[in-house]
Amino acid sequence: MPSYMGKVLWVDLSKGTFKEEFLTDEIYRQYLGGYGLAAKLIYDNMLPRVNSLGYDALLGFFPGLLTGTVAPLSGRYMVAGKSPLTGTWGDANSGGYFGPEIKKCGYDGILIKGKADSPKIITIIDDEKQIVDASDLWGTDAVETEIKLKAKYAKSQVACIGQASEKLSLISGIVNDKGRIAARSGLGALMGSKQLKALVLKGNKKVALNDKDALLKHTKDYNERISTAKGGITGMFQKFGTTLGNVFSGSSGDMPIKNWGGNSNEDFPTERLNKISFGEIDKFKQKDFGCFSCPVRCGAIMKVPELDMEETHRPEYETCAAFGPLLDNDDLISIFELNELCNRAGLDTISAGGTVAFAIECFENGLINKDDTDGLVLKWGNSEDIVKLVKMMVNREGIGDTLADGCKIASESIGKGSEKYAITSLGQELGMHDSKFAKSLAFAYAYDPTPGKHTNAYVDSANMGPLAKNDLIEGFTLPKDFRKDNTEDRAEGQKLMTSLAQFSNSLGLCMFITMFQKYPMLELIKAATGWDMSITELIKIGLRIQTLRQAFTIREGVILADHELPGRASGNPPFESGPHKDKTVDYKAEYKTFCKKIGWNPINGYPLEQTLKDLDLDFVIKDLY
Repeated sequence: MPSYMGKVLWVDLSKGTFKEEFLTDEIYRQYLGGYGLAAKLIYDNMLPRVNSLGYDALLGFFPGLLTGTVAPLSGRYMVAGKSPLTGTWGDANSGGYFGPEIKKCGYDGILIKGKADSPKIITIIDDEKQIVDASDLWGTDAVETEIKLKAKYAKSQVACIGQASEKLSLISGIVNDKGRIAARSGLGALMGSKQLKALVLKGNKKVALNDKDALLKHTKDYNERISTAKGGITGMFQKFGTTLGNVFSGSSGDMPIKNWGGNSNEDFPTERLNKISFGEIDKFKQKDFGCFSCPVRCGAIMKVPELDMEETHRPEYETCAAFGPLLDNDDLISIFELNELCNRAGLDTISAGGTVAFAIECFENGLINKDDTDGLVLKWGNSEDIVKLVKMMVNREGIGDTLADGCKIASESIGKGSEKYAITSLGQELGMHDSKFAKSLAFAYAYDPTPGKHTNAYVDSANMGPLAKNDLIEGFTLPKDFRKDNTEDRAEGQKLMTSLAQFSNSLGLCMFITMFQKYPMLELIKAATGWDMSITELIKIGLRIQTLRQAFTIREGVILADHELPGRASGNPPFESGPHKDKTVDYKAEYKTFCKKIGWNPINGYPLEQTLKDLDLDFVIKDLY
């Protein structure tokens, strides 16, 4: 028996109906699960160029192919649809315990269409499916919503939205486990537009396995290697999570400073970085938190007496950076407060921090004033008013209404040349890793079908962990000179890293598998499904998924090849001081060589007809040619 359930569930909120769709084995072998399966089903079933917040927009929740098994680090799920923020393919990833529950309910995906006429929740409790009134929950934050629903539906898992998504903030996400968020792409707004407050799931199905003993053997072996790796990156990650990078990234030039316009040497030196270090954050830790089937458990639950906060998730690196050095803010307590505020409201911390940084620059340069901000003094490092501003964004109050959809849309409202302070890619605020530090990240920010995300594939991320030694997956080998600019090896390396990201996401794996130990991927796939899959086939699957995501974005009328990043992200003009002095990234040239390597037109990014045929994407040809 395979590890997939063989069907997805369609929910029509307008009609109040449920319908199961059975899928062929071939579909699973071509797209796996996660956003691979999402890309196929949404591409096939959603009309081109629909209003991303309209009746015809689809919203999908997809666990990975291995999610629901005990395969290590396989507890992720994807939310997918057309991004209301960028107008491109949109996806967002989250961990915790919600993804496996979709499988336990008997489905490899839940797709939602239509709109409810009043607030609703969808419940699937031991095979009984209902659409239930949620008027009493509308206006309640995501953490309180989850608490109330779990009290009513015992042993359930919940994915829900907070007030930001209810108010259709285009930088809002979907929350599970009291603060694990599928945050990017603005998909919380898509859920809010459907007046869907929550999915509540409690399943009774088991995920069947082709060879349970083999899966347990490979899992045990990997987990034992993790448990014995007390030192190095694995041990540090277990203790401190992603905050491990707070000081290193800040001092090395990896972390953007002062809205991407400053530098750590002059604006945020080590003595200030130490105030938000993993050591300082760890003083508030109460216990570990880990996602389903994860032996690393890089999360943590904190207690912050200064805020009378009994329980909150440890802020991730991205959150610390976005509300810390990006805003010239070294007040750790305010970062805890902002993190919890966003977790409850369902606001993407990266976009929220980027938008606040934009607002500060507008204020500092006289484009807005205290009359516009209801008296707030938006200065670098003014943590008190930064917190107040984010609350206004959550509630769409005053200037918060202007900022609630991100800084690109805000700049269109403010005008006066403010667009130069909006550091986005097609409207999505860039992740908290500087693309002048890892040059291929500029390429990924600009040209991935879901632009602006730091989790997009970029070849420079192979400079650490097992990948650096070509020891991550049996047979997955990066070319010798992938680190050298403008070479065939670098383009081939980017192609392989792109595929790796796609098939890992579609299997339901955490992106950090690349950081720890050699991963028995092909062995686990065979144990779960019975497929004798080669690394060559797996790479082809990844390229198929990336190409379909690209085709979706092109079909929506977005030509990524014409896109340019803000100059601060690429060093145009070059910085005059700091870690990135005199650096300029030629990400456009890198994209052209990548397109040639992957079989896309380097002029416009269109997948070539022969490439579509080779990847069994013939059905796309009529949409592009």
